[in-house]
Amino acid sequence: MSRIDQRFAALKAAGRTGLIPFVTAGDPVPEHTVALMHALVDAGADVIELGVPFSDPMADGPVIQHASERAIAKGVGLPDVLTWAAQFRERDQSTPIVLMGYLNPVEIRGFQRFADEAVKAGVDGVLLVDCPLEEAEVLAPLRNAGLQQILLAAPTTAPERMAQLCEAADGFLYYVSFAGITGAGRLSTQDIAARVADIRKHAKAPVAVGFGVKDAQSAKAISGFADAVVIGSALVERLGGAKTASEITAKIDDFLRPIRAALDAA
Repeated sequence: MSRIDQRFAALKAAGRTGLIPFVTAGDPVPEHTVALMHALVDAGADVIELGVPFSDPMADGPVIQHASERAIAKGVGLPDVLTWAAQFRERDQSTPIVLMGYLNPVEIRGFQRFADEAVKAGVDGVLLVDCPLEEAEVLAPLRNAGLQQILLAAPTTAPERMAQLCEAADGFLYYVSFAGITGAGRLSTQDIAARVADIRKHAKAPVAVGFGVKDAQSAKAISGFADAVVIGSALVERLGGAKTASEITAKIDDFLRPIRAALDAA
C-alpha cells in the first residue's frame, strides 16, 4: 500500500476525519520550508499538500497566487520542491506528500525524469489542476513510477464524467466544494453534503473536500460527510509575513490545532 492508502486506512479504522493542509513551497521563507512541513505534522496534518509555485495558477485565488509570486521571486522552482521533500523524508517516513500544481513545470522537466526524481524524493502523489481525466495518459510515466494521480471533481461535474472519476480515483478524490477559485467564501455544507455522500458510495478512493474551508467550524461541518478536509488559502494567508522558523511554527500551531481538535471532536 502507498503512504496515502495506509494513512486513509488508518483514519478509517480510527473513525477520524483526515486533515490535509495546503502550503506553497518556498513561502513565506524558502529555507524554512522543511521546518514548516514538520510543523504541519506536529499540529495534526495527516497528508501534506505542497504547492509547486507557478506563474499562472489559474485555479487559485489571490492569496495563493501571491504566495506563488513571492516564492518565484525568491527563485523557488520544482527542483527546490523535490529537494525539500527529500529532506522532510529524512525525519518523517510516514506522512504522505502530494504535490499540487500545474502541468507546465512537470512537462518542461520531462515526465519520466520528474517521476523518477519525485519518487526518489519521497513524494506520494500529484494533483495537476490543468490535466483532466481525458488527458491523463500523458501522466502514465508518473503512475507507472508509483505516484498516485489525485483527481478533481466539482459541483458542475456531469453524472457520466463523475462515474468515470469515481472509477479512476486513486489515493483520494478531491471534491471542489463550489465552482470557483481557492479562497472564495461561498462554502455551503447543505449544498454539498448529499453530493459528497453519493460520491463516497461510488468512488473507489476516499473523498476529500476543499475550497472555502477556513476554520474549525467549517472544517467540522465538512467532517460529517467527507473522509478528509483540505484547507489552504486561510493557512497560507495566516503564514504571510512570518520570517523565522519559530514564528512559522507558532502560526501553524495556533491555526491548525483547533481545527484538528474540532475534527476529532466531531
